[in-house]
Amino acid sequence: MNCTWSIGSFQLSRRTVLVRSDIGIIIVGRAVRPAPSGVKVNRSSFVRAIVVFPLVIAAAACRPAFAGAPDAVDAKSVARHYAEIVHAAYSDTQTATARLQSAVAAFVAAPSRGGLIAARRAWLEAREWYGQTEAFRFYGGPIDDANGPESRINTWPVDESYIDSVRDRPDAGIVNDRSFPLTKRELSLRNQAGGEENICTGWHAIEFMLWGQDFSDDGPGDRSFEDFVDGRAPNADRRRAYLAVVTELLADDLRYVTEAWRPDTDNYRARFVANPGEAVRLMLIGLGSLSRGELAGERLEVALATQDQEDEQSCFSDNTHRDVIADIVGIQNVWLGSFRRIDDASLKGPSLRDLVAAVAPAVAQAASDHIAESLAAAEAIRPPFDQEIRGGDDAPGRRRVQAVVDALKRQTADFTAAAEALGITRLSIGGGGKRR
Repeated sequence: MNCTWSIGSFQLSRRTVLVRSDIGIIIVGRAVRPAPSGVKVNRSSFVRAIVVFPLVIAAAACRPAFAGAPDAVDAKSVARHYAEIVHAAYSDTQTATARLQSAVAAFVAAPSRGGLIAARRAWLEAREWYGQTEAFRFYGGPIDDANGPESRINTWPVDESYIDSVRDRPDAGIVNDRSFPLTKRELSLRNQAGGEENICTGWHAIEFMLWGQDFSDDGPGDRSFEDFVDGRAPNADRRRAYLAVVTELLADDLRYVTEAWRPDTDNYRARFVANPGEAVRLMLIGLGSLSRGELAGERLEVALATQDQEDEQSCFSDNTHRDVIADIVGIQNVWLGSFRRIDDASLKGPSLRDLVAAVAPAVAQAASDHIAESLAAAEAIRPPFDQEIRGGDDAPGRRRVQAVVDALKRQTADFTAAAEALGITRLSIGGGGKRR
C-alpha cells in the first residue's frame, strides 16, 4: 500500500494556512514579490502558495510492519535511544543557555562593549545547540503540544517596536513603558498579545536586544552597549532588566522541556518509549515536517519569494545560515541515531536508518545520502542570508538557497518512503493546530 498524507488546515506562526490536496498549502500573508517558478500568487488577496510536507499528528491506520528488522534493532530499541538523544540535546541546550544567562548577567551588571560581544557570542553558541533540537518538534511532544513553551521560545519574525526603541520611534515598546512590570509572568502574558509579530520572549527577542536593528547590507545589527548605560540612553535600567528577565524565562522554558525527557521518571518520555511503534511514527513525522513544511517552506521558500529581510529567521544577528545548518544536523542526528555532546562525548545507537535498512536498504541509503546533500548545500550558503535571497532566479545566492530547498524535498520523499517500508500507510492531520 502507498503511504498517503491527508491534509486539512492549521496555522503557521505568521500566517493562516489553508491546505488543499491538489496544490499543497496556501499561506495567507502580506503581498509578495514574484514567487518561485510554478507557484501562483493571488496578489489581490495577498495570498502566496507553496507546497509543504503536511504536519501530521493523527494515528496511523494500521500497525507498522517492523517484523523485518533484526532483534538487535527494533522499534523498542530505536525509541529508547531516540529518547536518550532528545534528553541529551535539550540538556546541552540548557547548559549553553546557562552560559548565555551568565554572560547577560555580567553585561547588565556592568555594561561595556566587551560584555556585549561576550553575550552575543554566548547567544550564537546556544543557538547551535537549540537548532539541533528542532528535529524533536511537530508531533505534539512537550515542546509544542497545547501546553508547550515553543511559542515563547522561538517564534518569529519580531516586531522590534513591540519591545524597544526603533529608528524614528524612540519611545516605542514595553521597555519604554514604565507602567509595564518586567516580570516573567507579564512577559509571558504579553507575548503575541494582539498580533503574531508582537513577540517579547525567546531567542529572537534576546537577539534583538543584543544586536539591535540590522541596517547593514553586509553584516548584522550593531547596537551600542551605551543603550544599557544610565545617562546615555533613556530607560537604560529597564533595558537591562528586560534583557535579564527574558533570558531567565528562556532558561526556565528549556528546563521544562528537558525535564519532560528525563529518564526513569513518570513523564512524557516514559509514555513515548512505552509505545515504540507509535514512537517511530512520531519520529518520522517530526523529520518530515521540519524538512519540508518548516525549513524548506516557511523559512526558505517564503524568503526566496519575498526577498524580504523580515522573512529571515535570525535577521538581527545574520545567523540564519547557521540556523539552517543546525536544523539539518538535528535531522541527521535522529536519522543516524548519533549525537555529539557539548562536552565532546558521543552518543551512538539504534536508529531509524537501521530500522529502515532491515526492510528497505535502498530507501535507507537514499535518505542518508540526501540528508548529507542537504547539509552540504546549507553549508554552501554565504552569509548574510538576506543578501543570498536577492536578485533574479539565476543569482548565485538564490541558486545556493534553492539547492537547499531541492535537497530537503528529496529527503522528505525518502522519509515518506521509509514510513511506507515500515508499514505506516496512512498519516493525517488530526484537527487544527499551531506551528512556529
